[in-house]
Amino acid sequence: MDSPTIPPTNSDDVPVTEARGRNRVFVWFDRRAGINSLLHEALDEPIPGGARWAYVFGSGLLFVFLSQVITGVFLALYYVPSADHAHTTVAYITKEVTAGAFLRSLHSYGSSAIIVVLLLHIAQTFLYGSYKGRRELLWVAGCVLFALMIGMAFTGYLLPWDQKAYFATAVGTNIASEVPLVGEWLKRLMRGGADMGTLTLSRFFVAHVFMIPAAIFAFVAAHIYLFRKAGAAGPISEDPVSPRQKAERFYPRQVTMDMGFALLLIAALGLFAYFVPAELGPKANPAETQYLPRPEWYYLPVFQWLKYWSGPLAVIGILAIPTVIAVLFVGLPFIDRGLERRPWKRPVAVGAFTLVFLALVLLGALSRRDDRRNPGVAAQLAKQREETEAFMRAPFEPETAGSSLAAANVALADPLAARGKTIFETKSCNACHGDGGVGTPAGAKLIGVGAKLPPDKLEAVLRQPTEKMAAGGMTSVKLKDEEMKALIAYLNSLK
Repeated sequence: MDSPTIPPTNSDDVPVTEARGRNRVFVWFDRRAGINSLLHEALDEPIPGGARWAYVFGSGLLFVFLSQVITGVFLALYYVPSADHAHTTVAYITKEVTAGAFLRSLHSYGSSAIIVVLLLHIAQTFLYGSYKGRRELLWVAGCVLFALMIGMAFTGYLLPWDQKAYFATAVGTNIASEVPLVGEWLKRLMRGGADMGTLTLSRFFVAHVFMIPAAIFAFVAAHIYLFRKAGAAGPISEDPVSPRQKAERFYPRQVTMDMGFALLLIAALGLFAYFVPAELGPKANPAETQYLPRPEWYYLPVFQWLKYWSGPLAVIGILAIPTVIAVLFVGLPFIDRGLERRPWKRPVAVGAFTLVFLALVLLGALSRRDDRRNPGVAAQLAKQREETEAFMRAPFEPETAGSSLAAANVALADPLAARGKTIFETKSCNACHGDGGVGTPAGAKLIGVGAKLPPDKLEAVLRQPTEKMAAGGMTSVKLKDEEMKALIAYLNSLK
């Protein structure tokens, strides 16, 4: 019997025919797309002084941002940016979609991870003096990316449309009204009107999904281009203009370190998302007057800072001081023109940076302490926490969209009911009882109320609520007779 034919192999023990097949495919793509030159351009970047773990934060930021984009795309497949449906769709993702809670948690924790890695990247860049030596535009592009990332966190915070998101964003948009001359205009621009509603959600959604990510991609490209143009700054002992230390290529050591850091981020985000899923509270109720909004941890220092500025001083605390700090921060490379990079040789710059950083940490800690020391605040926050946990344990409840749609169609067919619908919304009855009278935690469901009470009894209850209704927050409805008839006609149409 003849022995089997063994194909020839190359030095890497790969069959020559297989290797030739791979080479042909690579050569075919390389001739048409220039893959080889692109790989050399990306991987052969010289790093003065060699690879270091201190350089992994930039690549880590890019990785987490891409993770946010991917998870955000999948979440957007289910999300509806309207005040009627936003919360329900997020609840559906969290409670019904397979791995939906895990996916949403990855996205939620990813926003915090971006802030953490971003702060580490800024601290490393500052302490290493990597903004020196013809890197002014690189630093400015990084500052713009920092602002855009903060904007992403702010616009995404509202989208779940639960109590926490609604009231925290209401506080954030109210801050804009403190800006002299254009403050009220800015507030209306962000909200899409005087109050927060579907137009607010729509604008935040467009900014979060389209506008800000597009700007981030553009500035990431500019940041990378400027970085490659100026070159890596190297260790703190290196000359930022004319490096003298022996350079090492980006591949393979620095690539390996970057991949290791990315895997660490994957593991941390995955563990948090699996064992501590992101929570969702009850649907936003604008009529709730007792709710105490508290922002995410990275906004707590700002939240605490605003407590110290009120009345005429608000302009100083909200606009003047932050503007001065921002201008000094962005203009740092133009102010600190020296080539000295060692932190202990830059006591003023490093001292100022450390002072600002410690002040932010202190403000966040003070905010937590104030909440614990105030018994009323602590009790209310505990109650809100219990409501959130109860909502997370409760099964998913789909919207009664059919009832609302049927009521709207009836109202359109009956001019008197249509007028009553307008009165119902003008008097903010839908704030407690929901659009179409579907009911909310703050108000009873009104669908079918016409079948339970005749018009005269319904009018009497509206004009003089029972003790139980008054205890629940119901107030007397003061309307003219014609307006009351229209409102009752609308309530009768809610079937």
